[in-house]
Amino acid sequence: MKKLTPYFFATLLIISGLSAFANGGNDGVSRDRKPKKEKPKKEKNEVRTGWTFGILPSVAYDADKGFQYGVLTNIYDFGDGSAYPDYFHSLYFEAAYTTKRSGLFRFSYDSKYLIPNHRFFIDVSYLPDALCDFYGYNGYQTVYNGGWAKKKSEDYISRAFYKSQRDLFRFVTDINGHIGSGWYWNAGLGVLGYKIGPVNLDMINKGKKEENRLPYVDGLYDKYVKWGILSPAEANGGWHPFIHGGISFDNRDRQQNTKRGLNAEAFLTYYAGFGEDKGANSLIFNANFRHFVPVYQDKITFAYRLAAQLNVAGDAPFYLNNYYNNFFIQRVLYEGLGGGNTNRGILRNRISAKSYAFANVEFRFQICKFDIGKEHFAIGLNPFVDMGMVLQPYRLDQQTIIENIKQNDPEFDLNNLSDYIVFDESKNIYRPHFSGGLGLKAMMNDNFVLSVDWAVPFDKRDNHSLANIYVKIGYMF
Repeated sequence: MKKLTPYFFATLLIISGLSAFANGGNDGVSRDRKPKKEKPKKEKNEVRTGWTFGILPSVAYDADKGFQYGVLTNIYDFGDGSAYPDYFHSLYFEAAYTTKRSGLFRFSYDSKYLIPNHRFFIDVSYLPDALCDFYGYNGYQTVYNGGWAKKKSEDYISRAFYKSQRDLFRFVTDINGHIGSGWYWNAGLGVLGYKIGPVNLDMINKGKKEENRLPYVDGLYDKYVKWGILSPAEANGGWHPFIHGGISFDNRDRQQNTKRGLNAEAFLTYYAGFGEDKGANSLIFNANFRHFVPVYQDKITFAYRLAAQLNVAGDAPFYLNNYYNNFFIQRVLYEGLGGGNTNRGILRNRISAKSYAFANVEFRFQICKFDIGKEHFAIGLNPFVDMGMVLQPYRLDQQTIIENIKQNDPEFDLNNLSDYIVFDESKNIYRPHFSGGLGLKAMMNDNFVLSVDWAVPFDKRDNHSLANIYVKIGYMF
């Protein structure tokens, strides 16, 4: 953690300096885009007006994805300051890559004033991942053998044993409108394009010394295909246009760095399929409840999130079940469960099922506030506990799997099947997965939040490592 602290303060100085150039005295947009409801007046030095932006190195670290390098910028228009700390317009650009061969190329636009009385959002992303985590189905029903992926272990098989290749293209546009008394309707449409497959070992090994090359052996993903657990259609991915709609309630005081209020939503998403996966039509229900309780002024907040995703109709491929549906996407990608966006400290995609639920509970402490130029900064700490669990598992029939192994993977020793799958559902599938840790936050203008979280699982079956650090933009919820 000590090595990450200088990055916080370097970031604060960079975005403060660059935003000074961006603020040319523009007092906002035209009067017809001002909020209709006047908010209590604030002291002049507490309000940010006009345009502000920062161009930053996209330097981050994720225990699952590795060290990230690239560039990002977030451009805000606070207008005349009448909506502060909310913004009139936000444009976000990022291009980055990680040392574990995970890419990020994203543009998003968010505004409550482009269309009067409506929030409008667009996201266009391309997310290639040459080493995407794949730990099998149903949480604890799939055995995690950490030594199989560690080169120094006596049980080492391959560093890519629990990996697959997953490239994702995403286009999403969402809109909401006010119904009354904090209630909103939400609607949106988009398309997800997945390219799925085993790890491309030729690409990974290209240019490496012999001792650093990955062995040409089957990983868990290959075995799931041979054993018939993954169907031929879903094993390669597909294109899935979708529409979603629902209702929400929101009386939070602000979107980022929230101090009080609650945000709840319920919505349905319909996915269609094309090509080999054209039969994968499905209807998925999502429910989210976020509550922010002030404990002491604006310095201590108790925050928690309860969420569930249920496959209510159809037969969605595993990668769509892994994709956690959201309106107005804040972080790049919510998937799994497990990892820095759902259950910190637990391996990414460790909990893969048709339906699942999770919870995040944390205290948010504001340690100090200060100004650099015209920008307002704050530093915070947040201890937290996360939980995830399977609600509707995939059906893994032992006899069917054995027959598929005999036919398609005859060299596999069936006596070792228990090293991969535990066929005792009552003891494993529905058991909750817990983790906990501590977060450090640096905030600018109550909107831009640089986040560092460290977490560990409560059960080693979820992750053998204690060095689970996630450096990201924004609070997790």
